[in-house]
Amino acid sequence: MFSRLPPVAKALLIANGIAFLLQLMLGGALSPFELWPIGLDQYNPAATPFMPWQLVTYAFLHDPSNLFHLLFNMLALVMFGSPLEYTWGSKRFAAYYFTCVIGAALCQLAVGWWAMSQGNPAGPTVGASGGVFGLLLAYGMLFPNQRVMLLFPPIPMKARTLVIAYGVIELLLGVSGAQPGVAHFAHLGGMLFGWLLIRYWRGQPPFGKRGPPRPRIVR
Repeated sequence: MFSRLPPVAKALLIANGIAFLLQLMLGGALSPFELWPIGLDQYNPAATPFMPWQLVTYAFLHDPSNLFHLLFNMLALVMFGSPLEYTWGSKRFAAYYFTCVIGAALCQLAVGWWAMSQGNPAGPTVGASGGVFGLLLAYGMLFPNQRVMLLFPPIPMKARTLVIAYGVIELLLGVSGAQPGVAHFAHLGGMLFGWLLIRYWRGQPPFGKRGPPRPRIVR
């Protein structure tokens, strides 16, 4: 199955695996590549300052103590990313994935800045989940009636239903704070930027025309 993966999905899979091994070997030496909140180093001198490259590099890192997080993201990358790359082509797929990654990072930075202004500074963010949630949204938009199977619990449902369910759950968890330590708004940010990019490609609102041109009336 690995040999049949499209090139970008395969490269992302390999890069995430190598980065995880480096994290296990080097420990905190890769912290400059995590996504750090803007201005956190002013409150905590031990914190790493935000750098522009972190908008991308954080998505290749995962918590070394949580192998399940990496495996779940890579499984979703294969399940949802491969059909999208075969449909769009590698260039458009890569553009979409990294748009979702960067969009998720921007949303997480905004949430981190707000939390810091409230006296609740957050730590760094890692993980490919922002890009993966963007892939999930795209899969639901391109193949809405395709049936998928959840892992926990093993319930089959349409892809469109899965996307809506995940979006609502992430929003509720993010607003309520019921699951701290998870970047729910980064997940939503990946979905939002993915939705906007697909709308842009399709020429749909808020981009392009708002509907078919009205016929001219000849008097």
